[in-house]
Amino acid sequence: MRAQVLHAWGGEVTPADVPTPAPAAGEALVRVEACGVGLTVLNAMNGNLGGRPEDLPRIPGHELVGIVTALGPGVAHPEVGRRVMAYFYLACGGCDFCRLAHEPLCRNLRGYVGVAADGGYAEYTALPAGNLLPVPEGLGAVEATAIPDAIATPFHVSRRAGIGPADVVMIVGAAGGVGVHMVQMARLCGAEVIAVDLDAAKLDATRELGAGTTLDFRAPDARARLAAAAPAGPTVAIDLVGSRETHAFCLDVLARRGRMVVLTTFPGITLEVASRRLVTEEITVLGSRYTSRWELGEAARLVAEGRIRPVVSEVVPLARVTELHAKLRAHTLFGRGAVTF
Repeated sequence: MRAQVLHAWGGEVTPADVPTPAPAAGEALVRVEACGVGLTVLNAMNGNLGGRPEDLPRIPGHELVGIVTALGPGVAHPEVGRRVMAYFYLACGGCDFCRLAHEPLCRNLRGYVGVAADGGYAEYTALPAGNLLPVPEGLGAVEATAIPDAIATPFHVSRRAGIGPADVVMIVGAAGGVGVHMVQMARLCGAEVIAVDLDAAKLDATRELGAGTTLDFRAPDARARLAAAAPAGPTVAIDLVGSRETHAFCLDVLARRGRMVVLTTFPGITLEVASRRLVTEEITVLGSRYTSRWELGEAARLVAEGRIRPVVSEVVPLARVTELHAKLRAHTLFGRGAVTF
């Protein structure tokens, strides 16, 4: 089968013909129709989610959608012929956190699809049956690639931060793959949205998705415009960029009793906040990891009902996936990209 294979952590994928996998016990074989491409796959390829030499070579791509074609021993679901999407975390399913539907906190986490197991940059992949969730009827493969990460993650964030109609939500990195869907999710919760990014054209596009105010992070008057839009400061600040500069910005402008949400895990990046301010202003700093399988299903339902619109701005054949990687590194891709077969 055709595949794009990573041979070194920190490297780039290269095309290869590799054997088609057979599903082992507890696994299902999926014919991949499309695979989403976002910054997380680059982080995975860089070794930020695990860089064991024994996991190489590896086929990346965790936002895959496809059709189940065969079942391994002991598997009854999902059924052959079912369109499914992949759940990113290789959770054990049996620990206390997994039983509570908090799989991202699994005590026996084996790793991630595309890091510890081959992913969707190939015509076929074999994954644990529990990592394959049904795609609602009526959704196409390409639009469904945005659900497992770019849409389900904002759904989880909205619950972690308790976003509601009284909130003013500032999203830093609002034009990225997760950001454009975070804009929509916050609006769906009834909040007012302030979108922060760098590119004027992409920021304008976030207005069409529900942002009431847009700010260029580099603009000299960014803070003045923010103060005009939210005099008391945003009640929720979501940092999807994860630099020291964006962390500091979110904390500086946060309203009293505001909630700051951090999603990134870049090595060496720290967050500094005075304990005095945490107490006197009752500020909350939240870490938000990946979604649970239940939340992924709920995110899919919102898409099926037309309440969240997947934003997949560019689709290319698998052979051209490195073009999408280059656009992600240059921060020129709006929303998500995808590869197809």
